Amino acid sequence: MVPLVSLWLPILLSAVFVFAVSSIIHMFLPYHRNDFRKLSEEDGVMKALRPFAVPPGEYMFPRAGSMKEMGSPEYIAKHKAGPVALITVLPSGEMSMTKSLVLWFVYNLAISGCAAYVAGRALAPDAHYLSVFRFAGTTAFLAYAAAHWQSSIWFNRAWSTTLKNTFDGLIYALVTAGVFGWLWP
Repeated sequence: MVPLVSLWLPILLSAVFVFAVSSIIHMFLPYHRNDFRKLSEEDGVMKALRPFAVPPGEYMFPRAGSMKEMGSPEYIAKHKAGPVALITVLPSGEMSMTKSLVLWFVYNLAISGCAAYVAGRALAPDAHYLSVFRFAGTTAFLAYAAAHWQSSIWFNRAWSTTLKNTFDGLIYALVTAGVFGWLWP
């Protein structure tokens, strides 16, 4: 067993490296550019929604308040007439990525911390590189990649987007596993 505190360096460096790799993927590689489609009448939809001053949050419409209401003729008619949507409303105003980037880095630290915990409980100091790689990599893969699958299962997110995110998660997991294997005490 390896104490978590003795794994601070691989936790920190794997988070930094994943942050850097994800920045390269999203800034320079084109495969995520079509994850979100543009509405054909974007300006009209935005103009129609603007008077409602919808606060930031996640919404579904039509939305039933209960299972009983989902079976009502009124709800069924609304659902058939459409549109049926899940939307996330973001704050209006200046666009800033700072908060999201900080939260992404904290998330990377949390995943690296979980990978350290699992590998540290399962392996001894001086464990073989490949053993460390497998434990840390599997834990990181589940956190970075499998977390996206629910969005396609439950919320109809395009499976192509989920598969791209899974591929990214595999890369992040390999980076995490490599750092842990390299710096294992």
